[in-house]
Amino acid sequence: MFERNQKTIFVLDHTRYFSIASEEYISMDFLKGKPSGHSSGSGSQFSKSLWTCACESSIEYCRVVWDLFPGKKHVRFIVSDTAAHIVNTWSASTQNMSHVMNAMVMVGVPSRSMPQSSDYSVIHGLRAAIEALAEPTDEQIQAMASGIPNDQILNEGRVICITSARDNTSMKSLEDIFNTVLIQQNVLSATPPKKGLGINHCHLVILNIVPLGIDSMVTNRNLLAISPLLDVEIHTVGAPDISYKLTHLILDHYDLASTTVTNIPMKEEQNANSSANYDVEILHSRRAHSITCGPDFSLPTSIKQGATYETVTLKWCTPRGCGSADLQPCLGQFLVTPVDVTSRPSSCLINFLLNGRSVLLEMPRKTGSKATSHMLSARGGEIFVHSLCITRSCMDEAPSITDGPGGRVTDYRTSELGQLMKMSRMVPLKSRDPAAPNLPRRLPRYFPLTTTSTVLFHLQRHLSWLPHFLHLLLKEDMDKQDEVRCQQHIHELYKSASRGDVLPFTHTNGARLKPHKAKDQYRLLYRELEQLIQLNASTVHHKNLLESLQTLRAAYGDAPTKSDAGTPTLRSFTESPLSPERLEAMSSASNVSSSINSNSLLKASKRRMSNCGTRSLLDIISSAERSQSNKRLDFSGRICTPNGQIAKLYPDFGNKEKDAAAAAAATASGVGVVPKEETNRS
Repeated sequence: MFERNQKTIFVLDHTRYFSIASEEYISMDFLKGKPSGHSSGSGSQFSKSLWTCACESSIEYCRVVWDLFPGKKHVRFIVSDTAAHIVNTWSASTQNMSHVMNAMVMVGVPSRSMPQSSDYSVIHGLRAAIEALAEPTDEQIQAMASGIPNDQILNEGRVICITSARDNTSMKSLEDIFNTVLIQQNVLSATPPKKGLGINHCHLVILNIVPLGIDSMVTNRNLLAISPLLDVEIHTVGAPDISYKLTHLILDHYDLASTTVTNIPMKEEQNANSSANYDVEILHSRRAHSITCGPDFSLPTSIKQGATYETVTLKWCTPRGCGSADLQPCLGQFLVTPVDVTSRPSSCLINFLLNGRSVLLEMPRKTGSKATSHMLSARGGEIFVHSLCITRSCMDEAPSITDGPGGRVTDYRTSELGQLMKMSRMVPLKSRDPAAPNLPRRLPRYFPLTTTSTVLFHLQRHLSWLPHFLHLLLKEDMDKQDEVRCQQHIHELYKSASRGDVLPFTHTNGARLKPHKAKDQYRLLYRELEQLIQLNASTVHHKNLLESLQTLRAAYGDAPTKSDAGTPTLRSFTESPLSPERLEAMSSASNVSSSINSNSLLKASKRRMSNCGTRSLLDIISSAERSQSNKRLDFSGRICTPNGQIAKLYPDFGNKEKDAAAAAAATASGVGVVPKEETNRS
């Protein structure tokens, strides 16, 4: 119920060191329109102090939090010098910008004349921050009033300390002191009289700021678990860049995302007749992007100058009134706040939206086109980003089965597929009945998806004996009687081929095929029939039929090749309408409106039969990987090193005697050694 980002406490170091300048000078002209001519002089430039940089960036941090989570997330400030000065409390009356800024004005910049002593320390503020974490918020007070025990209320928080340490040893002492005080506070919260809530976990972020151009002795460190109660991370950053660092941190602390609205047309302030394009960066919940993006869309990201985090760039689209038609495919809305609230582009965009206008934002697709993925609009004085549905929604009609990825496919074997699904249906049985017939355990391993990709299953509509023949071939327990019947059908097929009878394909023009075309029909039929028998050859009778058919093919002048022998691949069961041969077959079949063109049927079947091999998909991939690996030379260290030993990389590296010998040999041969600087210069 209470997340870690529910409580955030800023501890600001108010010692003498923070009175020095940040060394980032801002030029200022005293006379309007007339440059002073001595911009490098002390009178035309000034520099903010470290204290001013820390205050501005931390107040901007809490502004973003209060804009996006009004009344839900709490931020407190503690100023530390000789003692801890509490700026605000968890009460809603002090959780606002005006209260914090007025208090900071009263605190003021630390004086340079204050004495340097051990009484001025940031440790006072860290102790007060732990005590503030133990204090309950209004929500936690309501939870305790409802009867929930104190030890069952989750109490976590984050402390952001802005200070300046001398070295890693000083930073380590701050961590140890903070961890010790944290443990002591939990002991006080557990023993009567209980003082506050126990702290389940604390996240300490230490920002070590230094003036511009000064090297710090403190090393950056990622998140590290000091104890089960404390995680610590350390960042060293220049004073002018602390605002970018806090913006980067707030993205992770509150699960936010940055979006830059590009190409915003705005009129120039000095010349109202001209306009220029500006960019405005906004912050919002990360879910505004995650719930919108589909597999066909990519987030265009970039890194802002001076920052280290990524921002999503979306293009400004034509603004218009916010209507119900735009919000109908909306997946969610999230509050928005600008990063630089005082800039003129941000102010213009905010006023534009508050006046009742809405702006659509474009996201590029992977194919290069664009789609409106987000919309900015205002509701009740607050600005929201709406995530629009850019993929197929539940309100859209489902695509037709004939509208395949490769175009319109009209010859799917839909009825046969329905029968296959009925055969594959499994029904649970409570008890085994000995008198019940055995359920069929064998399913077809060969199932062409379309009629234009098969000769055998297309002919079963026109040959009366073929359906029964196929039923016998698929029987798992074929006996001798079934084998004799199948042999008779194969013999009848051979006799019809010898007489030159044409297979009964449906033709559009009614013309008779040429003799060589009829011969190709039988060859394709024999190959597909052999493939079907091979996939179902589970008994001796199946193998006898396979031998008879192969003898028939040899007598017909179509002897099986090496690629036809063995068990072929199951390509037709899962072949896609996007395959090249399928596309070509569909393009040829699209010219016929009333029936299937036999020529395209034969071409597609011939190509499919020629591609059938004895290898499985695993064999094909494995052989391709082996062929690629054989082309590469093996590692010389593996070849020269005996088995059981480890090859040493660069065995001559660091051998001064061999380096001297190589240099002497190069000098004797007239080859000079070029210095590194000369090499880079050339």
